[in-house]
Amino acid sequence: MAETPHKITPPEPRIAFHKTEMQPILDVYGRLVMSGQARDYAIGMHKDHAIFAIFRRHAENPTWRIEKQPHLANMQGQYVVYGQAGQVLRRGRDLSQVLRVFDRSRFRVVE
Repeated sequence: MAETPHKITPPEPRIAFHKTEMQPILDVYGRLVMSGQARDYAIGMHKDHAIFAIFRRHAENPTWRIEKQPHLANMQGQYVVYGQAGQVLRRGRDLSQVLRVFDRSRFRVVE
C-alpha cells in the first residue's frame, strides 16, 4: 500500500502593523507609560484586522485599542482608536492624524 503525501496548507494570511506603523504607535505608548496612564500592551493579528491594545492596569479589557482595518481604507479610513467602552475616539486614513487623539489633555489620571 502506497502512502499519499500529506499536503501542507499554508497558514492563513493575517493583517499586521508594518514597522513604519509601529514606531508612532510605540511612541504614543511610551508617552502614556511615562505619564502613568499605561502599564502594558498586547498585539493581535487577525485575518481582517490588527490590534494594538493598551492597558492602564492588568485588566481584562484594554483602556485603548488602535486597530488597522484595511477593508475600510477606501471608506472611513483603515485606522481606528477605540476607548475603553468601545466608543470610536478617532478614525482616519492617516495613522499620525488618528494618533493625535492621544495628544489631548483629557487623558489624565484622576485620583
